[in-house]
Amino acid sequence: MLLRVDDIHVHYGPVAAVKGISLEVDEADFVTLIGSNGAGKSTTLRTISGLDHPSAGRILFDGEPIEKLSADRIVRLGIAQVPEGRRVFKDLSVTENLRLGAFSRKDADAVERDLEQTFDRFPRLRERSGQMARTMSGGEQQMLAIGRALMSRPRLLLLDEPSLGLAPVIVQEIARILTDINRAGVAVVLVEQNAELALELARHGYVLETGTIALEGEAATLMDNEHVRRAYLGI
Repeated sequence: MLLRVDDIHVHYGPVAAVKGISLEVDEADFVTLIGSNGAGKSTTLRTISGLDHPSAGRILFDGEPIEKLSADRIVRLGIAQVPEGRRVFKDLSVTENLRLGAFSRKDADAVERDLEQTFDRFPRLRERSGQMARTMSGGEQQMLAIGRALMSRPRLLLLDEPSLGLAPVIVQEIARILTDINRAGVAVVLVEQNAELALELARHGYVLETGTIALEGEAATLMDNEHVRRAYLGI
């Protein structure tokens, strides 16, 4: 088991944002968390990546507890997050943004090879390698945010709402990229408001409601679940 989240609780002051969530991610797995706004999806990702810390519960990565570690230490262990809103460094170039994704690495030659591989995976980024990130479209910035995360060579990639605000044709391109990344052996945990897209991409899904897991199962099974279809798929 690559990642095990065991009964975590997360509070923002007196407010309980996550109330006992448990989930598992295997090596090279593709898992999605779906649910309405405020269900605890983003908080769960932030807690896995060390940006928030649980008030109770454990998070194990490769069998080792990480719930008390700093975010930069967790990146070094092999977990990278693509945050909601992309959060690229807008006054830096595409290449500079990508290099910052490898901040924890000391293998300079390998970093250069991975930079080339990232440009191969995202030809649009190669075309705009010297361009300031702020001048790029939303879809291009999303590709940059994903590429930057991959530069840390993660074993687990966390993505928070990657399709938000993007045109349908760009959403399909992002979906193809995520599938390719997963097929290359990187485990993916996807938080996505577009539940239909998320369940099409993932193998296993968790439905979050008010900080707890209401349903879980194979993505195809959840797609056929009457409650999921009514509440999240609009069917």
